Amino acid sequence: MTKTLTTLLLVAGVLTGCTLAPHYDRPAPPVADSFPTAPEGYATAEVKSGETRRAADIGWREFFRDPRLQALIATSLENNRDLRTAALRIEEARALYQVQRADLLPTVNVNGSYTRARTTAAQSATVLGQPGVTEVYQVGLGISSYELDFFGRVRSLSNAALAQYFATEEARRSAHISLVSEVAKAYLAERAYAEQYELARDSLKARESTYGLAKQRFEAGATSALDLRDNESLVAQARVAAAQLARQRAQAHNALEVLVGKPIGTIENLPEPMRLSDERIISDIPPGLPSDLLEQRPDIRQAEQQLLSANANIGAARAAFFPRITLTASGGTISPTFSGLFDAGTRAWSFAPQLVLPIFDFGRNLSNLDVANVRKNIQVANYEKTIQTAFAEVADALVARGTLEDQVAGQEQARNAEAARYELSRLRFRSGVASYLDELDAQRQLFTAEQALVQARQLRLNNAIDLYRSLGGGLQENSAVAQQGTPAQQGTVTQ
Repeated sequence: MTKTLTTLLLVAGVLTGCTLAPHYDRPAPPVADSFPTAPEGYATAEVKSGETRRAADIGWREFFRDPRLQALIATSLENNRDLRTAALRIEEARALYQVQRADLLPTVNVNGSYTRARTTAAQSATVLGQPGVTEVYQVGLGISSYELDFFGRVRSLSNAALAQYFATEEARRSAHISLVSEVAKAYLAERAYAEQYELARDSLKARESTYGLAKQRFEAGATSALDLRDNESLVAQARVAAAQLARQRAQAHNALEVLVGKPIGTIENLPEPMRLSDERIISDIPPGLPSDLLEQRPDIRQAEQQLLSANANIGAARAAFFPRITLTASGGTISPTFSGLFDAGTRAWSFAPQLVLPIFDFGRNLSNLDVANVRKNIQVANYEKTIQTAFAEVADALVARGTLEDQVAGQEQARNAEAARYELSRLRFRSGVASYLDELDAQRQLFTAEQALVQARQLRLNNAIDLYRSLGGGLQENSAVAQQGTPAQQGTVTQ
């Protein structure tokens, strides 16, 4: 019996390496061979400073130079609840895979039992037919319902669980990258609202001062009621803008704290914030080819692992059409007394193989195979859609890169022009050449231009972050190249 059992287990071990899963061929990426060119007149795809490293090779501490932002990102990686949940999902998937993998080998248990029973006279096997009490002691080793995986059903299920585990790991990496970029963008949003709120407060103070002078001039009969009402309207507009920006800044601060995972005020030694004009972010990361995204983007790798899992499940569905052989065996000793449990002649064993061959199941197995094939096709579509989405994100960031540079430059020029116009309007009004309405209009246009400049700088910084994230950057904290490189090798920066 021992030799037979050993032989069967060896044969099963050899055959379990085979499955009926179809051969996996990676679907061709449904995107162009290169990223689209920039709009006419904007060379956004060229690298200006010779930066050759991929985004995945640039640590986020090098990419984000702001010490306060670095501290916020580091804190979020330790405390963010979504990232913590993603890490726990990995542990769950690993445990589920280990549970499924355990079915590849037989489970051997030590069994021990004691039975005491009274038999009636009718049940007694003695000649006199007397009732009695019997005792039975039993101990041994046993294998219960171990499937000999000749057709790879268990192996296919194990491969599917392994792919799901890998997919969960890639999901955590994707969540890590997303968290780094979202914290950075939330921080920039809070800084943008803070700067706009500061401009609104300064504008409100200036307009209140101007309104006080206008009121005095009106009471002295030097100006009309129309000039006074124009000043009053500007004060009200500045007060509304300040209140709105104060609310938006507070909400942006709250959103940032949710991402960071703890109150920002409790972070020790947190550096002071920088202005958007002083931020330094690498902006000329080379995009490479669209095919590079298959290796750089964890969400694409996650989708492919889910596709591999669905492909393995087809093997399990195919194996269901073939016989299933299960083995139950045990060996040990049985004795009516505990002291004689290991005496000669007490050895006992049992061997109970079982063969189940599906004959008629109302199409259950065929339907399960259809379901497995459909689910694989769904995963193929999801995989291709993930690639298309990644391609579009990179293309959008590249197209916007050069246009935003020009937008910021143009907005700075507009702000400077409005500032000069405001000064000229003040001088002309003081000299009696122009009316006070010209000064009020110049003041209003200057405030609008300053607000628009802050927003344009924020958009440009966000675009650099989007390109960094969409190319797979933000997973590692530092890089050896970054630590040893020179400033000339670190690329141009976005201010």
